[in-house]
This record gives sequence, C-alpha cells and structure tokens, in this order.
Amino acid sequence: MDNRPPPPQSLLDSIPQTGSLHRREPAPVHLWNPPLSGELDMRITRDGTWYYQGGPIERKALAQLFSGILRLDEDGRYYLVTPVERWAIQVDDAPFVATNLNIEGEGQLQRLRFTTSLGDEFEAGTEHPITLKCDPDSGEPAPYILVRANLQALIHRNVFYQLVDLAVAHEQNGHSALGVWSNGQFFPMDGGAEAR
Repeated sequence: MDNRPPPPQSLLDSIPQTGSLHRREPAPVHLWNPPLSGELDMRITRDGTWYYQGGPIERKALAQLFSGILRLDEDGRYYLVTPVERWAIQVDDAPFVATNLNIEGEGQLQRLRFTTSLGDEFEAGTEHPITLKCDPDSGEPAPYILVRANLQALIHRNVFYQLVDLAVAHEQNGHSALGVWSNGQFFPMDGGAEAR
C-alpha cells in the first residue's frame, strides 16, 4: 500500500500550511508563460494586506512567498505565476506598500532607502524611481516607487510626509521643481516633471 500523499494539484496545495517558510528571491516569472489557470480568490488591498478567500493572510512569510511569484502583465492584470500555472488575482492599487524610509547623506549625495511591509528593501534611484500620480477622484497626490520589473509600491502617507520634509527646489527643464534627491537623481514631488 502506497502511503505517500498525492502530488499537489495547484500552487496553493504545494505550500506548507504549518511550519516555517523561508524568504526567497523573487522567481524569474518573466521567463514563464503557462496558460491561464483561472481566477484565484486572492486580493491585495490598498494598505498592502493580502486576503485569500475573504480572510487576511496572517502569516507574513506566506504573503512574501506569494509576492515572489507575482507578475503584472501587459493586459493590466496581476498574476501568480509558476512554470506550469498562472492565476489571476485582484490588486486594489499597488501590490506593495513602502512603510519605512532610511535617509543617508544629504543634498545630491543623499540616498533614500525604502522598506515595504513585506520586507523588500531598495534605494530610490535609476532602477527604483519615485513617481507621483494624482487620484482622479480626490485629486490627492499618490506617490509610488518601483520595486522590481513593473511592480510598484504605494508610498505610505507617513513616509510621504518624510519625503515632503526633505523636498528642495531644483531647476529642471527651465522650471523650478520641488522634489527629493537619491543616488544622484532628482525626483519631483509636485507631479509636474520627470526625474533626471
């Protein structure tokens, strides 16, 4: 008699429900192109909370694991992707939230290091630009930073206030812009110009 458990039928079945999960580097999801497996009852809310079947995912390590196989495709939809599966999920705004900011140096030599609620760390610069969009309904500014590929993090309001406190005037494209420096790049905070 074979007492081995049956092989997993989906990516959710393959994830241990108890015990420890170890954080890994994001998977090379850009290399995988499996067929669509369906819609997964999973949602990431604007505050960065992951939900599965209506309830929050309590284990941070599990949300980290899922975030490592997350991809935003050209159709504007988010998917959890493995070499053999691609599940559509719902994302209310951005899949990550930048909740912490560390500042090193000052002026044009300043480095702004962000940490997301899931523990991703990166410095604003060429590979991780800061952008500012306006909410079409309220007109309120909403700042974002690129985490990886085309996945953005909404910059938490408290962190945005820190950026506003750091903002300086800089002549850009013939106009004075208010913004912040990181890794030698200037990021406008008024939404009116591109970083340089």
